[in-house]
Amino acid sequence: MLEDLSDDATCDPACPVAAAHEVLGGKWTTLIFRELLAGPQRFSSLMRSLSGISPKMLADRLKMLEGRGLVRRTQFPTIPPTTEYALTDLGGAMYPVIAAMAEFGRALQAASPRD
Repeated sequence: MLEDLSDDATCDPACPVAAAHEVLGGKWTTLIFRELLAGPQRFSSLMRSLSGISPKMLADRLKMLEGRGLVRRTQFPTIPPTTEYALTDLGGAMYPVIAAMAEFGRALQAASPRD
């Protein structure tokens, strides 16, 4: 199965793993997916749940994900304007990836020596 992923020693840009890494390689991206998998979120809610992220970084990541068709941004005509972010169908396909990362993270935590 994984043999198909590593036929070549070089990382060709056409490689599907490289394509996924281009999107997921950012520091906060998988955590943004984790939050949006629970359902649509407002910017302020994402800021609160992603402790340590700057507003500029969150805005940049959301804009990139929106540009890639993974996140949908909806602005409501309220005063002040309300903006909500949700995963598209393509973005929702990240669920098994995030679930696998959570499973691996639990195994990693269990195997890590405690001080």
